[in-house]
Amino acid sequence: MGNRLSKIYTRTGDDGSTGLGDGSRVQKDSPRVAAYGTVDELNSTVGMVLASTGVDEAVREALTQVQHELFDLGGELCIPGMAMIEDADIARLEAILDTFNEPLPPLKDFILPGGGMAASCCHLARTVCRRAEREVIALRRVEPEVRPQTQRYLNRLSDLLFVLCRVLARAGGHGEVLWQHERRRKPAAS
Repeated sequence: MGNRLSKIYTRTGDDGSTGLGDGSRVQKDSPRVAAYGTVDELNSTVGMVLASTGVDEAVREALTQVQHELFDLGGELCIPGMAMIEDADIARLEAILDTFNEPLPPLKDFILPGGGMAASCCHLARTVCRRAEREVIALRRVEPEVRPQTQRYLNRLSDLLFVLCRVLARAGGHGEVLWQHERRRKPAAS
């Protein structure tokens, strides 16, 4: 990178445009910028999980690798025609997901976001991941050259984050916060 970031402000975006990685300029509210911006936000929320106390080393290792891949994914979205996320990355997520999910009891109820700070941060990351996925789908609708691996990676990652929410809630001693659907049932009229 050298001295590339020696000056942080350039004023070139004052007109509402931004430069993509290939040198072209687009509006800051374009679907492409929305997609890679949300991937950046997702990476920040994963960082919040990693900054939480009590995160198991296996979870920490998995999420650190995810952060690197999210940076790659953002780069792929920022540079039209770039290919960085591969099928092997998606398969790796699936294997990690299976490893963490296998010892968990089957779900019988919906889970509310909560279960301690680490789990709550992971729930936030999960929801930002779903938004990033929706924005990539919207981008692919207008720019079909965007590779399907980006969408599939985010879809699988949101599943992994959900499982990690469960793992973190249990490991932190808080347990999962279950949705109490029974609270809405009205007694039968006599």
